[in-house]
Amino acid sequence: MTGPRKIQALTVDEISRLCEFLYRRTGMIFGESKRYYIERRIADRMAATGTRTFSAYLAHVESDAGEVERLINIFTVNETYFYREEHQLLCLSSTLLPSIVQTRQPGDLVRIWSVPCSTGEEPYSIAIWLLENWPLVDAYHIEIIGSDIDTRALLDAQVGDYGERALSRLPTDVIERYFEPARNGQRQLIQDLRESVTFTSVNLVDAASVAEQGRFDIVFCRNVLIYFDDASRLVTVNNLYDALHPGGYICLGHTESMTRISKRFDLRRFEDAIVYQRPGRDRDG
Repeated sequence: MTGPRKIQALTVDEISRLCEFLYRRTGMIFGESKRYYIERRIADRMAATGTRTFSAYLAHVESDAGEVERLINIFTVNETYFYREEHQLLCLSSTLLPSIVQTRQPGDLVRIWSVPCSTGEEPYSIAIWLLENWPLVDAYHIEIIGSDIDTRALLDAQVGDYGERALSRLPTDVIERYFEPARNGQRQLIQDLRESVTFTSVNLVDAASVAEQGRFDIVFCRNVLIYFDDASRLVTVNNLYDALHPGGYICLGHTESMTRISKRFDLRRFEDAIVYQRPGRDRDG
């Protein structure tokens, strides 16, 4: 039996260099207050790559795109579960989609984007919710895209295996309809549902990465802006603005507010949720 991996103490300058690297690549803010969190993750990557010093590891990162991806993956946060912020899902079926399809014909495309989608619970929640709660779900071509910067999480999302905690908010009958019987404490989403969501890798602070996804009618972007500074938040919401069709909606996390970041969106107070709408005519801000 081996003991716990020895954590290499990083200097203040090394912490700063790493945090600057992560900020440039992802917009996420880390600092000295996260030293223990940072050092444990860097120790694991140094051991995996066989590098003995932080400088050697950073040189390895700068020459290996695959290691950049792995480094970003270990610093992302993937805390989520099915039917998270259910009031927004209720607003989706009761207000947002009926508003969108007023100008559509049966069979027309409606695009919904969940970003970041982590291990898939949120975009799959959208699919399940619409099947359960929106009578017109089969009348339109609903395309659901789940995106994240964490490629490891995206692989897990495509597999669709979930434990008890992830499923804890779902009604028992919903679990029985949409998940295979439990095996080793996990339940896999049925194949039809797994195939109803397309997963893609996206960096929200990279305009080209966002633009590759095309435009959407509704975006769920919850609990990621809290990890950004003001500059990264503004870049991100401008990218999201461009990703929405005029009149499209964006749902943020309950602790996030678009009005503190940009004036380009209209705040809409509906019965079930507060959301933000890209107006029909563009504005600065």
